[in-house]
Amino acid sequence: MDKYKILKEVFGYDSFRDGQEELVESTLQGRDVLGIMPTGAGKSICYQVPALLFEGISLIISPLISLMKDQVTALNQLGIHAAFINSSLTEVQYRKAMDNARNGRYKIIYVAPERLLTESFLSLVSCVNISMVAVDEAHCISQWGQDFRPSYLKIVDFINMLPKRPVIAAYTATATKVVKEDIVCILGLQEPTVMVTGYDRKNLYFAVKKPKNKMAELLAYLQKNGDKSGIIYCNTRKNVEEVHEALLREGYMTAKYHAGLSDSARKQNQEDFIYDIKPIMVATNAFGMGIDKSNVRFVIHYNMPKDIESYYQEAGRAGRDGEPSECILLYSGQDVKINEFLIGRQTENEDLDYEERELIRERDNERLRKMTFYCFTNECLRDYILRYFGEYGGNYCGNCENCLMEFQDIDVTQEAVSLINLVRTSGERYGINAIIDAVHGSENAKVRQFRLDRNPYYGTLKKVTLVRIRQIMNDLLVKGYLFLTTNEYPVLKMTEMGRNLVWEETPEPVILKLPKEVEKAPAKQKAEKKQKVVDVKYPDLFERLRQKRYEMAQENHVPPYIIFSDRTLKEMSTYLPSNKAAMLEINGVGTNKYEKYGEDFMGMVKAYMEEKGIRPEEVEPKAEPEEELDEKTGKKKVTIKDGFEAYRDSLVSQGVVQAYAAWTEEEEERLKEEYQSGMKIKEISEVHHRSEGGIRSRLKKMGMIL
Repeated sequence: MDKYKILKEVFGYDSFRDGQEELVESTLQGRDVLGIMPTGAGKSICYQVPALLFEGISLIISPLISLMKDQVTALNQLGIHAAFINSSLTEVQYRKAMDNARNGRYKIIYVAPERLLTESFLSLVSCVNISMVAVDEAHCISQWGQDFRPSYLKIVDFINMLPKRPVIAAYTATATKVVKEDIVCILGLQEPTVMVTGYDRKNLYFAVKKPKNKMAELLAYLQKNGDKSGIIYCNTRKNVEEVHEALLREGYMTAKYHAGLSDSARKQNQEDFIYDIKPIMVATNAFGMGIDKSNVRFVIHYNMPKDIESYYQEAGRAGRDGEPSECILLYSGQDVKINEFLIGRQTENEDLDYEERELIRERDNERLRKMTFYCFTNECLRDYILRYFGEYGGNYCGNCENCLMEFQDIDVTQEAVSLINLVRTSGERYGINAIIDAVHGSENAKVRQFRLDRNPYYGTLKKVTLVRIRQIMNDLLVKGYLFLTTNEYPVLKMTEMGRNLVWEETPEPVILKLPKEVEKAPAKQKAEKKQKVVDVKYPDLFERLRQKRYEMAQENHVPPYIIFSDRTLKEMSTYLPSNKAAMLEINGVGTNKYEKYGEDFMGMVKAYMEEKGIRPEEVEPKAEPEEELDEKTGKKKVTIKDGFEAYRDSLVSQGVVQAYAAWTEEEEERLKEEYQSGMKIKEISEVHHRSEGGIRSRLKKMGMIL
């Protein structure tokens, strides 16, 4: 059997996803690999397929008990013998698993890093053939990762103690350049195949809201989406309890999860969520890692997380089946203060010396600053996240709140100059609030104490509202005219851009983009388009199949999505497979799944066809996806695959001025010449048909501006 047969007959997939085949093939050839793939991109396939083809046992090291349980359950459902070894097992269960492993019963064993160097486990691996060690959540090995776990350092000692060095495979969903280098170095990967498939999850819609009343905003959202499965993240146990109680009062079937609950309560609540008994989960970030629930349709952050890594990992738990899903962040200024407090408490680690604590605190505050900027940028939200992880491309995704919102441009150059000049003339020694109060002409004690009331720029923006001044300040920080230090007491400093703005005779305008009240038509079109994706040809059959899946899940004591995903049921409800060959063509139906559940679901499809008088020859055949047509012209839609110039011209003709594909070398060279010749950014943007923000971002990446 080869990798393609395993993929189809065991897992039910016709082809590998982006990056999977290269990683599988390298692993099978005996090469170490590092895969950086977003949540839901199919990392597990990359090590499970080789594991079934290797002669010996494959160890999957994971810190996540819930992931181990889910994946072992899923593998057992597919007819694969697998086990997990972690602290959740009783002594009897542990001994039985170890005996079965010695007797060659398992091809795949999931193990917690804490168990690796125990005497019993070392005894096991000394007498069996270990073909591969796969390290999941590999970023945990790096002190610069957002979730460093000292137990992961034991992996290196464990590998060195094995009789023979196996293939080492490392996988993570989020890793900056520094973390990636740490993984390769610390694990000792030997000339690894490194595959970064990209962080983009095109099915996820991103939005940031700044409501006056978060609870009212949440309830308004749930009125439209409360019948779907979703996760609501809060940053404290108190918030979890308050939100959970409020939703229960409104009649929503809601579970809760945080570290203050007992183990049994957390386990029960998690299972209620996974089995769709309570489809909404309110939780702290203690929940979610390793949860493989594919039909989560929304992830709402009731509070802003402390960094982009955490946010994207948590938001990425939506839409793992590829269906359209929403990621919404509800921001308030209080979130920043709570995160600053949590960061301060995190760095009170007695195992670290003062210098290390300061370094980690500074790093965490910088991450928090980048997270806060995400909540204030008017550029594409998806692009902001991708750039954070080192990916560069277009400034328009068409599937986030900012891209679908119409903004009004307000020239705030004079106000910006006043703010920066006050920072400059006060010696760059004060924080945001002091500067804002002073420029607004406040007479409070802090302004008088710092003698800012004697500054020449004191009160220069007295007629501007505090709300508008704060908006301008945030814009200057996001665009890089000012930056905030990460000391214990952060202060504002000027950047080169800020200096240029105040010293130039005719400075380039500072444009503040503020959203208009009404969204643009494209948002409506997008919503209609998403609805078409979600629709199935026979929705009443889809509901019957979902009910059948739920009943079978109860009988088999497994989560519903392990039987078949929503996407699989939607294909069944559209293409009506009435024989084995047709059923095996459905995405997610492999030989094992067919043998276990195929006949039951096929029987329901046949019964539905008889009831509705649908003959087999009338059924729409499953075909390759047709080329997408442009909604305006009715002609083939131009994509980046048709070449950059054609794609850009297409976007320009649609009036989408900030929508762009990747920059070409030729265009970068032109940009460099234009900027060095003294052209203004506004002029350059008109030549390139790109937004001014896009031009600045590219110049920053090229190292031409700060």
